[in-house]
Amino acid sequence: MDYPDEPWDLHGHGYVSLWLVPVRSLPALPPEVTAVSLFGKAIVATAFVDYLPGSLLPYHELLAGVLVRQGRRVGLSITDIWVDSPTSRDGGRELWGIPKELAEFKLVHEPTFTGTASDSSLLAEAEVRPVTPGLPLPFPVTGTVLQTLHDELARTPVRARGRIRWANGRWRTAGSLSWLTGNRPFATVKAEDFELRFGPRAR
Repeated sequence: MDYPDEPWDLHGHGYVSLWLVPVRSLPALPPEVTAVSLFGKAIVATAFVDYLPGSLLPYHELLAGVLVRQGRRVGLSITDIWVDSPTSRDGGRELWGIPKELAEFKLVHEPTFTGTASDSSLLAEAEVRPVTPGLPLPFPVTGTVLQTLHDELARTPVRARGRIRWANGRWRTAGSLSWLTGNRPFATVKAEDFELRFGPRAR
């Protein structure tokens, strides 16, 4: 095993946008879950994340995920994700069923965040401009990531805390993220100096 065991304790900065995307445009989801939808549109999250030195693993990340439900359970199913760490890729796949691939990143945080990720060609680029002061979260935010692992549904808890700033976000997507092209995010936040614990997966 060439990656750390769970849980993973990470910290850094993240830039998250929410979208409404036609359900018919979504990539495949685990068969046990259904997209949370509103008038035929699913709620999708995209993010550039910079996990800083001092994290269990420092690396960069681009992801897209769909808000889903399994009965009364609600969580996020990550459909597309890239990192620039082979260790993170292997751990994400084998511990939690997260389909990580490798990509190259260019991130600039100040004064306006700009991020680009590409493999053989462009995957996504984003510009995020905060418009409010940072507000500390009054309590940790918790959630669940739902993925397919060994032909079963894997549930992995996530717990995070930090500061949130509302922002304006612009994205351009291509390649494997072309299913987002033609849509626009309706909300964007910058998560500053967050701390995150990923896992351990529910047994």
